[in-house]
Formats: sequence, C-alpha cells, structure tokens
Amino acid sequence: MRIGARLRAIDTGETGVSVARRLRRALPGDPAFGDPLSTAGRDGAGVVARAAERVLDEHPRVSREIGLGALQVWQALAEKAGRGRGDAELTLLFTDLSGYSTWALKAGDDRVLRLLREVAQAIEPPVLAHRGRVVKRLGDGVMATFLDAQSAFDAVVEARARLAQVEVDGFRPRLRAALHTGRPKAIGDDYLGVDVNVAARLVERAGPGEILVSDVALAGLDPERVSTRRKKSFVLSSPKGVPPGMVVYSATPV
Repeated sequence: MRIGARLRAIDTGETGVSVARRLRRALPGDPAFGDPLSTAGRDGAGVVARAAERVLDEHPRVSREIGLGALQVWQALAEKAGRGRGDAELTLLFTDLSGYSTWALKAGDDRVLRLLREVAQAIEPPVLAHRGRVVKRLGDGVMATFLDAQSAFDAVVEARARLAQVEVDGFRPRLRAALHTGRPKAIGDDYLGVDVNVAARLVERAGPGEILVSDVALAGLDPERVSTRRKKSFVLSSPKGVPPGMVVYSATPV
C-alpha cells in the first residue's frame, strides 16, 4: 500500500508534472497536443487521444503527460511520412455571398435555410471534384483547401456557374471568393495562422461575383486559362490582416 501511495504521489506531484511538460517541449510535434483543437482530427493519434480523454481525468499527472507525449510524437511522425497534415503548401479558398446578410434579415429562417442548402449543393461538389477539402462552413460561405491554386480557381468558376441557377424568394446570390497560397498551421481538422487571415480578409474586399487572388496564389495560375487585373486599391491602403506590399489581382477565366 505504501508503494502504491508513493507512486500516486509521484504521478500527481507538481515537480514531476512540470518536468514531464518540459520534456514534451523537446519532443517532435505539437507540445500542446491533447487539447480539443489538436485532437479534433481524423488521424490515428487524435482518435486515440480522444478515447484516452474519456478514461483519464483532466488532473495534471506525469503518466498523462507521458501518454500525450507518445501520441504527440506519433502524430509528428505521421505528418512527416505524409499520413497527416503538416507544414505543407496549400491554397486557401474563402467564399461568401454578396447581399446575403441584408436579404436574410427580411427573408425569415425557412427561406434562409432553403437558400443555404441550395448554395451548399452548388458550391461544395465542385470543391470536391477539383480535389479540394471543405474545412468548415461559415454561414453563407466556406473555407476550403486545395493542393494548388489552379484547382481552387477552377472550382470557384464552376461553383459560380452552378450558383447562377439558384434563386430563393427573388434573391439570386452572387458568389465572391478569395485565393491565397501559403503554409497554414494545421490544428485538428482546422487551420490557423497568418495565411488563413490573409485569405479571409481578401474575400471581404471582393466585389459581387469577383475572385481575388494574392500575388502568391497568382504564381500557381495558368496565364492561358486565367486573365488577371491588378487591384490598385490594395496598393493605396492594405486592409487589416493583409501584409503591406502584397499585390492582389482580380481574376477571370479566359
């Protein structure tokens, strides 16, 4: 009994937990692995961590830190081997609908729900068809990732054409979109970081039916298939969240 009590004391002691956490920071991967964001993914480490959380309590323990440290390394090795999502270059797509908020205030919940369903049916199939992944739905828009900028652009063009057939209670939604290429930080099934912020800010400045692309995303577009025009307004005043000096273009299919 004394041995068991002593082991429990060591396991829950502040010094031991502090040392275990410092050691985790020296291991490969995310040292904060174990929180709801980091374990939200579909990878094996995330699934095991979620299962473990149902069994283990949330009190700080050395054993808990050791277990999470092992899962942290597992996730890092999976990403390095290409089985997870690491620091890979991706093209981020953000979309929303021009005039939606004003219309939704008057339309009522039933019509809004009908519109959002039809919008999803118009936008999401082209995203998947062009090897994209819908990361999350943002009310009247989506955030998606693609392996390259041209695929993202082609998906937007197809989605825009499909959306032209949608009408609810006299409202015809017009899609606006923004593309930016970078290396967003993968957290579970979501992405965070400067590159995500840039793409989100660009879509706010797009006009009805317009596709804005950053200069980084432009490098991945085929000039024989995409016509671009520089947006001089971004030179005069960069919006909040967009790095100064970034050149932004309005893109249309040739």
